[in-house]
Amino acid sequence: MAAPQTYANHRRFDPAFHFFIAPLLLANLVISITNTIRQWPSQEFLHIWWIVMSVVLLVLAGRSRDRALKVQDRVILLEEKLRYQRLLPVELVERSAVLQVRQIVALRFASDAELSALVLRTLSEGLPSKAIKQAIQQWKPDRIRV
Repeated sequence: MAAPQTYANHRRFDPAFHFFIAPLLLANLVISITNTIRQWPSQEFLHIWWIVMSVVLLVLAGRSRDRALKVQDRVILLEEKLRYQRLLPVELVERSAVLQVRQIVALRFASDAELSALVLRTLSEGLPSKAIKQAIQQWKPDRIRV
């Protein structure tokens, strides 16, 4: 059984991306630059093309991951909007419309019991996401976020 999720252990790594794809693409870029420097000027077009394609692949991987995280944020926003309507007073739901995406994403970890007070505190103090997460007493885990 997994340990309870807390602020200290809530960050997740995607092993395939963080420990395989990204390091290999970065190594590919370094190797292509090194190879170009060592063998310049022979086949200069091929070497420059290799560097360009290495950068393209690295950017592609980063943008793909960024898109997946944005979709997850949109799902979280919808989930939290429904949760706010179920748990918060109407006037607090209306006031919560000014919360930033990062704040709402952080508030998803708050238990139902402490959500109202934490939303109020976030609205009044303008808490950043890190402070919101640190203020949570009863952590509601999210184990499926990548």
